[in-house]
Amino acid sequence: MKDFHNNLDEQILYHPEQPSKTYCRYMLGLEEVSPKEKEIADKMTDTYRKIPSTFKWQVAMCKGTGCQATGEIPLKTKFDQLIKEKGLEKDIHIIETGCRGFCEMGPIIEIFPEKVFYVKVKPEHVEDIIEKTLKKGEIINELVFQNTPIADEINFYKKQTRRVLGSSGLIDAENINDAVAAGSYFGLKRSLFEMTPEEVVEEVKKAGLRGRGGGGFLTGIKWGLTAKQDDPIKFVVCNADEGDPGAFMDRSILEGDPHKIIEGMSIAAYAVGASQGYVYVRAEYPLAIQRLQEAIEQATEVGFLGNNIMGKDFHFSLKIAQGAGAFVCGEESALIASIEGKRGMPTPKPPFPAERGLFDKPTNINNVETYASVPLILKNGYQWYSSVGTDNNRGTKIFALSGKISNTGLVEVPMGITLREIIYEIGGGIKDGKKFKAAQIGGPSGGCLTEAHLDMPVDFDSLQKAGAMVGSGGLVVLDETTCMVEISRYFMSFTQDESCGKCIPCRVGTKQMLEIMTKIVSGESTMDDLKTLEELAVVVKNASLCGLGKTAPNPILSTINHFRDEYIAHIVDKRCPAGECQSLRQFHIDPIACKGCTKCARVCPTGSIIGAVKEPHEILQDKCIKCGACMSACPFGAISVS
Repeated sequence: MKDFHNNLDEQILYHPEQPSKTYCRYMLGLEEVSPKEKEIADKMTDTYRKIPSTFKWQVAMCKGTGCQATGEIPLKTKFDQLIKEKGLEKDIHIIETGCRGFCEMGPIIEIFPEKVFYVKVKPEHVEDIIEKTLKKGEIINELVFQNTPIADEINFYKKQTRRVLGSSGLIDAENINDAVAAGSYFGLKRSLFEMTPEEVVEEVKKAGLRGRGGGGFLTGIKWGLTAKQDDPIKFVVCNADEGDPGAFMDRSILEGDPHKIIEGMSIAAYAVGASQGYVYVRAEYPLAIQRLQEAIEQATEVGFLGNNIMGKDFHFSLKIAQGAGAFVCGEESALIASIEGKRGMPTPKPPFPAERGLFDKPTNINNVETYASVPLILKNGYQWYSSVGTDNNRGTKIFALSGKISNTGLVEVPMGITLREIIYEIGGGIKDGKKFKAAQIGGPSGGCLTEAHLDMPVDFDSLQKAGAMVGSGGLVVLDETTCMVEISRYFMSFTQDESCGKCIPCRVGTKQMLEIMTKIVSGESTMDDLKTLEELAVVVKNASLCGLGKTAPNPILSTINHFRDEYIAHIVDKRCPAGECQSLRQFHIDPIACKGCTKCARVCPTGSIIGAVKEPHEILQDKCIKCGACMSACPFGAISVS
């Protein structure tokens, strides 16, 4: 952890790389400072997203996991090297932020105070950025997204309502100064100084906040259930075990703004009467764990965690519990067992965690996004929070937008927005001009939405009626080349592999469903198999012990409902309409387009292509192994697949 300094010098009060206890406590009205210090602190607050006064420019560089994967680390190294070589250490300040959300365009940087936004930045661009953009104010067109050098003017950001993600990508996630300057811990202060625990619970109820990690249970109701338990020892737990394929919301919040989680959990602890909290996060998130641990240490040093928080008779400490990556540990009772050192397996309910949870004590569990929403409610009031969204679906929701879409990444949108707005206005539409086919929402436990749902409000209630769910927020867009049967088989293979095996319906039922799905995509099934599959899905859904088993059949049931004709094509016609299932693919040579060059025959591993030189060739279907080598080799586009 970086050292704290309490000297009164400007460089120390708000040094960009040194967290300041004096600054943080002054901003919250917990500590008096001299007029000179006040002037310095207020100036820093006004400019924290622009530039500290001791520098001319600040370069905010996304260090989210996605940008790291596309080259952020060598980019940072090149910036450091050139800044040193050019003697610009006192002019340019580099901060590494959390995820900026626009993952398709990484690495991303933003230059302040001009607010120039560059995408896909490489080390070889750094010289020009310093010499042209910083020194001369010139825009480098090749680094600008769609001729728009200001982030807020890009549709991807302009169409969002970034509340929970408002500071992520803009502040130094490893410096509590930036978090406080951005408004962190003001909600906690209001709770401790102006409200009783009961009033805090009521504020969250009035806001209409629903849990952002699954079924959307009202957060205030859950807090109230924990608060009323007559036990001197209680716990609050954050479920950061993000295991859905394609979901990365929790990780990005932890990486980009960890103090929001600490503050949200602290407010919850005050409201329910807990003094100890745990953040359960999977070990595959090393940057999230590192930054959260640093944030915990900094908050403790400042007096926002620990004993007598902010001088009040409120004590709360926080620990990180690392999970081993079992999907089932996203279920709250399995998560509790894992923290306790037991095998992560669910238990029957009741009792619910609010009654008997961690170490048999009343426990409140919410996910990362839920806790990150709480400080916003307490800082700005429930009226402000509930001004966005629809009836019974207040606030915003973060989705991980991925798949066959132009702009992938994290998007935060108002509850009730349409799928069409997300896909075509924020996401930029389907890649390569393809046609939209479906969207798998809610991860492997969710369901698919079709073209008929494009103008349906995206919220808890509407999605449930459509046979889908918000879930954790995974949103995978599929185009016309996607086989809906195969995508369902993939999700079933995931849930079957992740089943803990405790209950028979899930352990055996998911295995049997996967076997049938494998037969279907292999062309070896009958209509009786489809009937059995539907019956099994209903049994597993109704009889499984926990949410993993109960929702595992959702992708199958929703795709059968919306794309039954594709199942029939696989079963009856032994054909994959999308041409994706290898066992059912058939390659054909157009005799008019074929020039008889023999390239396809030469690469065929089974000798299934016949024909004389300069004469149209033919594929012997009984010998073809569907590898596609011929199609790749044909220079005339004469080979197609169906």
